[in-house]
Amino acid sequence: MPGAHATKNIAVCLWFDHNAEEAAHFYARIFPDSHVDAVHRAPGDYPSGKEGDVIMVEFTVLGMPFLGLNGGPQFKFDEAVSLQVYTRDQAETDRLWSAIVDNGGAESACGWCKDKYGLSWKITPRALMDAVADPDRAAAKRAFEAMMTMTKIDIAAIEAARRNK
Repeated sequence: MPGAHATKNIAVCLWFDHNAEEAAHFYARIFPDSHVDAVHRAPGDYPSGKEGDVIMVEFTVLGMPFLGLNGGPQFKFDEAVSLQVYTRDQAETDRLWSAIVDNGGAESACGWCKDKYGLSWKITPRALMDAVADPDRAAAKRAFEAMMTMTKIDIAAIEAARRNK
């Protein structure tokens, strides 16, 4: 059975240590417009697994296609790649941050966090992007400097810094 992404021209392939299906269901629960599209099982035995093992999972996160590959422990995610998610407001920022961090993840700096699978996420309010792109470069600098002190982004603090308050 071809998956939902069979007609797409590109998808991000993420290498998991035998937990791609679990990760795909986790992402589908926390992000809107997200779902597991297809689970592909090995048609025969192979060096690191048996016939019937889940080898690939096609899934969608925020409308973007991904392929989870159960490749094993050889390769790990690192901070060189992260998925940036733009949020509308503090409530959405808080909800997504908590869903990732409070379920086995970890906080990092400036809006970055890591999920329990090791994948890095940048939960970024659009207000932050607007603030650091402010044509008033002094206001942008104040917002940027405020961001540099944060783990999860606090929109009110960013806006206060932008206004020099």
